[in-house]
Amino acid sequence: MKKIACLTFLLCFCRFTMAQQQDLYQKKVYIQGKDTLRYRILYPEHYRPSKSYPLIVFMHGSGERGNDNGAQLLHGGDLFAKDKIRDHFPAIVVFPQCPKDSTWSRFKRGNDPSGFTFLTEETPPVPQLLLKNLMDSLRNNGHADRKRIYLGGLSLGAIGAYDMLIRYPNYFAAVFAICGAGNVPLLVKNAKHVPMWIFHGALDNVVLPYANRELYKAMITSGAKEVNYTEYPKANHNSWDSAFAEPKLLPWIFSNKNKKPAAP
Repeated sequence: MKKIACLTFLLCFCRFTMAQQQDLYQKKVYIQGKDTLRYRILYPEHYRPSKSYPLIVFMHGSGERGNDNGAQLLHGGDLFAKDKIRDHFPAIVVFPQCPKDSTWSRFKRGNDPSGFTFLTEETPPVPQLLLKNLMDSLRNNGHADRKRIYLGGLSLGAIGAYDMLIRYPNYFAAVFAICGAGNVPLLVKNAKHVPMWIFHGALDNVVLPYANRELYKAMITSGAKEVNYTEYPKANHNSWDSAFAEPKLLPWIFSNKNKKPAAP
């Protein structure tokens, strides 16, 4: 009985701590015309508007879509809000939220071995367009360091991150993608110079690991020197749990700088 009570207390304490950490993210909306992007933003602890900071943008998966402006923090939100992380890696962190009736990029399920057909030639969905404009505003007003803009995503968000990397390859200092898939030929053609860390679960039956395995192979074959691939043998689609627990993830992200950032 004491063990049950202790476990219950620890569970409640962990939930309380996570809720406190997520409350550090301010609720914001980015409005352009008739369109709205909801997002949460975390500023460095001793934020100074006159200073430029690294910017991390993380795109959530399909299960966190909605309009509550909170669900997108479910995976990864607590990591960046930890006191130790904020002390060691002061940055502006943005978690945008995609509406339920939309996606971060255009694709359809197909008969390709990856399971997807990527419609990269089409105009991106509104959420991606709004997100890019939000990032531009943070960069152009000097709040975000142009040389240190980092993009991450999981599942649907990783697919979106790959799509944005293809479209804006000189915008990002590094990209980390978890259990996603992307247009391999275009990623190799446009973005082999961008540092990437790719994660996947070997048992993933939602987004097959085939796509990321092929992307990594193609990148290495093309001569890409800053691409890492980590596959977890016992992980299914929730490989984000292992990825966020990687002790070298944040040091790796923040070690990268964009030597030739795209012009404003």
